[in-house]
Amino acid sequence: MSAVLDVAVQMDPLENIDINGDSTFAMMLEAQNRGHRLFVYEVPTMALTEGGKGPEGRLTALVRPVRVQREKGNHAVFGPAERINLGRMDVILMRQDPPFDMAYITATHLLEHVHGTGPGRALVVNDPRSVRDAPEKLLVTHYPELMPPTLVSWDIGEIHAFRRQWKDIIVKPLFGNGGSGVFRIREDDQNLNALLEMHFARSREPLMIQRYEAAVRKGDKRIILADGVPIGAINRVPAEGEARSNMHVGGVAQPVQLSARDQEICEAIGPMLRERGLIFVGIDVIGDWLTEINVTSPTGLQELQRFDGSNPAGVLWDCIEARLPS
Repeated sequence: MSAVLDVAVQMDPLENIDINGDSTFAMMLEAQNRGHRLFVYEVPTMALTEGGKGPEGRLTALVRPVRVQREKGNHAVFGPAERINLGRMDVILMRQDPPFDMAYITATHLLEHVHGTGPGRALVVNDPRSVRDAPEKLLVTHYPELMPPTLVSWDIGEIHAFRRQWKDIIVKPLFGNGGSGVFRIREDDQNLNALLEMHFARSREPLMIQRYEAAVRKGDKRIILADGVPIGAINRVPAEGEARSNMHVGGVAQPVQLSARDQEICEAIGPMLRERGLIFVGIDVIGDWLTEINVTSPTGLQELQRFDGSNPAGVLWDCIEARLPS
């Protein structure tokens, strides 16, 4: 696609990102290198106007034009902010970080008013309805043959029974991110009741419990898929004394190749991702098991590019452009 596109990026403050690790920044640089025009806005500036005598069906946001550059401390040059109809954009990248709470869900509902490829519509990546319908730790449960033994429940008795069966378990909030609130509880650990009490005193959400996979000591593989096709992977190795491999909590990224089992997993879920308009997805694989399908704000592009010299952001933009009218 050779046309110049207007691309709006829905994200957390651009000023605060790590330009050497942020996947959104990589996507923005690639778009700019292709000649596309970039704009950024934050979710709290969105407003939907409907009905009455005013303009109907108009989703607006306070948008700033921006140019990005790989210069630490000076990575973004903004133009004046303006409230615009998001339907004027060609593409909207939904890239704000979780938590996947009601504010996040509401933003997906609002974006449905402009999502599409016709006049007055913008291609939202990923499809907002599919993002809403695919919580990352629940979507994977539709593929039980690919995942480790897992329980999702509020029921304390069921949680204790699961630990009695599998001995060594991982306890994590169903809608958490970045490794926050993830605990390893061994068979002889006496803290499970206190952990459950603390969680359920603060939250009405269930917990996800999974069998601990010792293979995580060798790494938690993040595989990037572009429109359902794997384009590469990085291996995130936990720090010494840490059960979590997330880079937010000290995990170290290493190069890795896709195994036959990784390919099998990708082939199983790829058609579903394409059908749902989930163009940019990162899945997590520990050993032979798929643990999460990340569709909200996947990471790993810059690490992958450094390891294998590829241009994963370019592959993703090829997929996005292919979905637009020629």
